[in-house]
Amino acid sequence: MGLQTTFHAPGAGADFLGMRKSRTGLTEIVYDDGAKQRLVWRVSDGAGDQGISDALQAAVGAQRVLARLYDELKKRAIEIERI
Repeated sequence: MGLQTTFHAPGAGADFLGMRKSRTGLTEIVYDDGAKQRLVWRVSDGAGDQGISDALQAAVGAQRVLARLYDELKKRAIEIERI
């Protein structure tokens, strides 16, 4: 099975988390709540795509998606920078 790079909250949740590559080849994480908030972070070099994907998958099913995302990234020592 391939690496999944986009996740939607289960049920009626509108939260979206995704991973993408920028034009320069850097990995970015995208969050959209479906209403008013869209955030993008640049991932520091050295973070593996599988670890990022696992963090996104764990976070998108939580009640507080952003708080859980930050916790999951910290737990995996993945550094991000908001852009």
